[in-house]
Amino acid sequence: MADKRIEKLAKILIGHSLKVKKGETVMIVASSEAAKPLVLEVYREVLKAGGHPLTSIGLEETVNIFFEHATDAQIKKLPETKLHEAREIDCFVNIRAPLNKKSLSNIDPAKSAMRSRVLSEISGIIVNDKRWVLVNFPTNALAQEAEMSLSEYEDFLYRATNVDWKAVEEREKSLKRVLDKGKIVRIVGEDTDLTLSIKGRKAIPCFGERNMPDGEVFLSPVEDSAEGHIYYEMPAIYQGREVTGIRLEFKKGKVVNERADKNEAYLKSVLNTDPGARFLGELGIGVNYGIKNYSKDILFDEKIGGTVHLAVGRSYERAGGTNKSAIHWDMIKDLRKKGELYVDGTLIQKKGKFLI
Repeated sequence: MADKRIEKLAKILIGHSLKVKKGETVMIVASSEAAKPLVLEVYREVLKAGGHPLTSIGLEETVNIFFEHATDAQIKKLPETKLHEAREIDCFVNIRAPLNKKSLSNIDPAKSAMRSRVLSEISGIIVNDKRWVLVNFPTNALAQEAEMSLSEYEDFLYRATNVDWKAVEEREKSLKRVLDKGKIVRIVGEDTDLTLSIKGRKAIPCFGERNMPDGEVFLSPVEDSAEGHIYYEMPAIYQGREVTGIRLEFKKGKVVNERADKNEAYLKSVLNTDPGARFLGELGIGVNYGIKNYSKDILFDEKIGGTVHLAVGRSYERAGGTNKSAIHWDMIKDLRKKGELYVDGTLIQKKGKFLI
């Protein structure tokens, strides 16, 4: 018998997040076979909704084998069938169920960047043109990364996902109104004073339609507007590699100086992926105060109430962004101890608590 919490999550994903309609094609992708219980429940719910489910279940080891043995020609080869698939599907469910969070740590960053550029056309179609939702399925790897037992992590995950998302939507509307009227955002905190323009950009409240769990309001800042510097207390993880103590300096929207306490060379390599990688694609404000602890998982951590996250790289077109890049790397700034968040000179948040 399936865990009732899994059944409820599947119903939320298909009924609330994607709102699958009769006749629609839904691609269900899982990163490993460990996600089977959720894959089956999601598959069942797609059929109940009158949709046409497709599945793609990965074997985690194939990624390492690919980068170990693939030639440059193979790395640069666009998978045409996946491109066709991305164009033809209506909805996309991405279930992450890693068995080893560090499996990509030793992959050559240059090869990884090369492959990211090749796949950017496919990911761009899915991100910008399709309805999609990203979700975790509890595994020992995720629990270990979050420093929890598996049962503790299951509770942590389902408490964050199986909630009343309509109520969350209502709470986010007041922040959206402030941002939609605003022109300049200023972020102040430890070793941080960064301003950026949001003039003409519309904020998007997130309440379980894209990410699960959710709880953020985001927009794409004006591409050439970021000025100042920012320090990230929380580790930033990209493609399985952890970078700590990141400090970025911006001029005319571009990262002109970057430092890190750990894995600085990797930080530089990612920022050099392509010209757009040094510009901001997203400013997100976390509003989920039910997620309190850092778990080394951006899906949860960027939603922590009292934090903001800024992503270098690809913008979201639906948020008004125009920055193009093969990467999109979220980095989290904790404002809960002594941070301040201003919109047009008005303090809207102090030490992680909203004043609006």
